Amino acid sequence: MTDKKNILHMDQITMQFGGVVAVNGLTLDVNEHEIVALIGPNGAGKTTAFNCVTGIYQPTYGSVSFQGEVILADTPQGKMRRLYAGDVTPASLTPVHKTPDQVTKLGIARTFQNIRLFGNLTVFDNVLIAKHMRAKQNVFSATLRLNHKEEQRMRDESMELLQMQGLAHLKDEIASSLPYGLQRRLEIARALATNPSLLLLDEPAAGMNPQETQELTDFIRQIRDDYHLTIFMIEHHMDLVMQISDRIYVLDFGKLIAQGVPDEIQNNPKVIEAYLGVSDNVDD
Repeated sequence: MTDKKNILHMDQITMQFGGVVAVNGLTLDVNEHEIVALIGPNGAGKTTAFNCVTGIYQPTYGSVSFQGEVILADTPQGKMRRLYAGDVTPASLTPVHKTPDQVTKLGIARTFQNIRLFGNLTVFDNVLIAKHMRAKQNVFSATLRLNHKEEQRMRDESMELLQMQGLAHLKDEIASSLPYGLQRRLEIARALATNPSLLLLDEPAAGMNPQETQELTDFIRQIRDDYHLTIFMIEHHMDLVMQISDRIYVLDFGKLIAQGVPDEIQNNPKVIEAYLGVSDNVDD
């Protein structure tokens, strides 16, 4: 049993689209200051699970708690109640619906598998826009331009963040003109601008070469420590996952098939079968 404070708890999360159960009864925990990976073959339901944490999807059944508070919860109703095909028998839950912006304000930030920068804006403006999530102003003060100090604070903090991430010299560059690896770093910097306590990374090493992947591995460790973060990530690069993760959860066809520390996962027969398959041998 860990002594660390629980940051994220997913309890029996089931996400069903029509007759397809993309995530099926997923329960997991992420504890303070950990780096936890969610892995599995393509189509296993990993990004769907992330979308259930961040409010992009309202779960068909189950609940998500952040720092002890239920932030998303639901149980199938009406037609979905009749169509429900999850393994977990639904109990009566009080629905809780938080939108993605509300989830971000609570302290959860994320990146995406496909980079979603404001491509036509500068590096600096991409970070500054994210800073406005925490702006201490209202429509009245903004309309009358009474928020000079607040605006300057956000600009100063944006510049400081770029300096800490080694991007300050690129502040006036258009985001879409950056090399792929730097776009990934900028997307993470933009997420950090919202002052999260939990950072979700969706395949941060996608499209990177081995050198860029190793640099990213070091970078993730650094921001975890520098910003006192907890990190929950999806990743297909197993070298990165095994190097950096404190614990790993494995999904296959929406179901949790294994969990543990990297050494346990590497040698788990169910995980090996999910990734490599098994040979069809008529003599077996």
